[in-house]
Amino acid sequence: MINNSKYNAVITGVGMYVPDEVLDNDYFSSYLETNDEWIVSRTGIKERRILRDGPTSDLAYGALKDLIDTTGLDPNEIDVIIVATVTPDMLFPATACIVQEKIGASNAWGFDLSAACSGFLFALQTGASFITSGAFKKVVVIGADKMSSIVDYSDRNNCILFGDAAGAVLLEATEDKTIGIKDSILHVDGTGADVLNMKAGGSLNPPTHETIDKKMHYLYQEGKAVYKKAVLGMAEVSAEVVEKTILNRKISHGSFHIRQICESSIPLQPVWELAWIRL
Repeated sequence: MINNSKYNAVITGVGMYVPDEVLDNDYFSSYLETNDEWIVSRTGIKERRILRDGPTSDLAYGALKDLIDTTGLDPNEIDVIIVATVTPDMLFPATACIVQEKIGASNAWGFDLSAACSGFLFALQTGASFITSGAFKKVVVIGADKMSSIVDYSDRNNCILFGDAAGAVLLEATEDKTIGIKDSILHVDGTGADVLNMKAGGSLNPPTHETIDKKMHYLYQEGKAVYKKAVLGMAEVSAEVVEKTILNRKISHGSFHIRQICESSIPLQPVWELAWIRL
């Protein structure tokens, strides 16, 4: 998405929050058929944080509070709060509304954006568009999830992957077109809905004793199918956006929000290696 505005949206502050409790790989090997070496070789994960008590809004509030403490931002200066999450406190009101009240951002409006692993990127682009349009001056984008609330801890292939945490960024405008968010290429593929979902809890399968007994309120994932679509697709689009916006390709760092898939007998090639090969 090319930005033809006179403004770029630039990240001027960041914040984060993780709960205190740690689940390391030894925890899972104590009751599942797995071990530290198997998990690390396929995911790179050594530990994850868990929020035993409290909702996603507590995580989001913690990240925004950290941002405010480090930047000196006045909560009353915030125009918009966007919370990217698939584990909202409730279906409504939006978690963004709850965070707005907790942090005291009385002048802000906001909403939740539900897009799973893509959620923060989609929310970031949405927030950036608010900035480049000139309509708003300070937009906060928060990615927050209490994944422990929707993970089946008897499912070895999925429970080792997820934890609870939140991150927040402050977006503001700049007329310096050499900095800020340059471009984005966003995709969805609805044909994969049957391999990554939570089957119940929505209007398709409202909560019943049957949906609970069948564990339909937990995250469901077919790892190999997700790998084929998500990892390879992300490598392609990463290379595409670099070719489009960074002509000299002098890249010192790359950060990818994606994990490897554990339903494989061998470790899988990291997405960043696939992207560099494509370039």
